[in-house]
Amino acid sequence: MTPTDTAGTAGAAAVAVAFTAHFGHAPDGLWQAPGRVNLIGEHTDYNEGLVLPFAIDRTTTVAVAARSDRRVLLASAFGAAAPVEFDLDTFNPETFEPGPAGAWAAYPAGVAWELERAGVSVPGFELFVSSDVPVGAGLSSSAALECAVASALAALAGADLAATDLADIGRRAENNVVGAPTGIMDQYASMLGAEDCAVYLDCRDGSFARVPLGLEEAGLVCLVIDTKVSHAHASGGYAARRASCARGAELMGVAALRDLGAADLPRAESILDGETFRRVRHIVHENERVARTAGLLESRGAAAIGALLDASHRSMRDDFEISCPELDLAVDTARAAGAIGARMTGGGFGGSAIALVPGPDIGRVEEAVQQAFAGHGFRAPDIFAVRAAAGARRL
Repeated sequence: MTPTDTAGTAGAAAVAVAFTAHFGHAPDGLWQAPGRVNLIGEHTDYNEGLVLPFAIDRTTTVAVAARSDRRVLLASAFGAAAPVEFDLDTFNPETFEPGPAGAWAAYPAGVAWELERAGVSVPGFELFVSSDVPVGAGLSSSAALECAVASALAALAGADLAATDLADIGRRAENNVVGAPTGIMDQYASMLGAEDCAVYLDCRDGSFARVPLGLEEAGLVCLVIDTKVSHAHASGGYAARRASCARGAELMGVAALRDLGAADLPRAESILDGETFRRVRHIVHENERVARTAGLLESRGAAAIGALLDASHRSMRDDFEISCPELDLAVDTARAAGAIGARMTGGGFGGSAIALVPGPDIGRVEEAVQQAFAGHGFRAPDIFAVRAAAGARRL
């Protein structure tokens, strides 16, 4: 994917025009879903733990029209000129091969397939998609696409599904069709986001609360530093961490690492190998940091959470080992230039860092990070502010 449209009326109108150009008629409707920033709580979701993401004002928009048959045609602003085509009655996720230029099509195809498996009778459809959520940046471009498509197809089918049900459809599409072993956090953030709020989510039982962020009130801006080091959840590093966590839980005799607390770490260190112990220690402390961050946001405001973001990054760098030189440089430089806290965000091995920066220091932080990357011979990062925005919706 490449950035194409900004959110809003103008961007939506452009998507509708592009749909009409591809398919020769107007769409039945347009749906939009946001990417997300994970404020804190990394790799805790698939360990049935706690996370604190928020939806951002970078979105994916889909224009969709129902067909009278069971054919599906998928086109995009970032794929091949010819639509990807398949039939819902013969679709097989194990043999679906849209080709490199249409690799993105596995996401909407997977959503349609999972809706059918859930008992929703999806009609054939035509779809055009455009997005300004950077791909591979740790901002969940995949969940934005899944949630926009799930919302659209459920509406076309006349299915009255809750936002959490649609989120789970998107997660299953990513797991079972795309092949990425992700948890539920990204889709929940995209579906449930709200203005100026983070989603405090318990990934064990699906319960959630919207916690006011209050960044503007605290005089802070959330800067995203996209290192341009692309990552992919379907690759080995993410899956290896998930397997390590499962091994740690099994050896500790618990259903998931969520069941362990700080008091269990001495026993864990005595029975686990060094690497598995470090993975477990990160999850245990990260769950604690998420709970403390949510509490501080409510009691003292956003200016009080910087140290927890810093500690989270150190844990991901040293214990979970999912950072990279570019992410570490972004975090360290942002902190030195005035950020009150910074950490990598997303699955790791590249992607983005976030920094909470006082308004007057934004320019200094941006300049310092750009100069640091140039000095190390790294590719120039993309730096931009995000705000907490609404979740998936029909336009």
